[in-house]
Amino acid sequence: MQTEFARTQMITQQIRAWDVLDERVLDAMRRTPREFFVPERYAEIAFADTDIPLRSGQHMLAPKVVGRLLQGLDAVPGMRALVVGSALGFVPACLSAMGASVRAIEIHGELAALSRANLKRAGFGQVDVVTGDTFNLDMGKDYAVIAVCGALPLYDDRFARALAVGGKLFVVVGDEQPQEALLVTRTAESAWSSTALFETAVDPLENARHPEAFQF
Repeated sequence: MQTEFARTQMITQQIRAWDVLDERVLDAMRRTPREFFVPERYAEIAFADTDIPLRSGQHMLAPKVVGRLLQGLDAVPGMRALVVGSALGFVPACLSAMGASVRAIEIHGELAALSRANLKRAGFGQVDVVTGDTFNLDMGKDYAVIAVCGALPLYDDRFARALAVGGKLFVVVGDEQPQEALLVTRTAESAWSSTALFETAVDPLENARHPEAFQF
């Protein structure tokens, strides 16, 4: 009962309050047991609006950010989805709960293994979790939705180019805070549009390019 109360509070006071009003998104987040996807020592704050550490310098995305990510991507059953930086599996699970066929990439082997175990425990064992560095990996192409769960200090178009025409990319861009969350849509074979969603603060994606340091 206490867990369900905390889950309801997360939905109503954090996610819905941050303009996530799509009932499909809210339902998917209700049905995805976030408590299965946090480090065991942080189980008591699984539903809190706070940074939950994963490893040195890395944190889970806050629930409200995940809600806005899901609402922006608007996945529907049968869509192919890619998650870059699966961490412990919560974002891939939510996209799977919305009906997408999900492939996830995680650079750290121990996190990828935990992600697979968490997804299986939560009933999302069909999600494909790959261990590897996105910047040195064939991540595939023609995805309907892509979620990049670490910030890009410099925008990198490789993710947008992996979209199918009509596909959508959620990405956070910026080397300094606040960063900008963007929704990028592939409108044609060689054309993309971009919409700014909100400002936030997200850990950088490992091995992403950084701006060159200014030299006098």
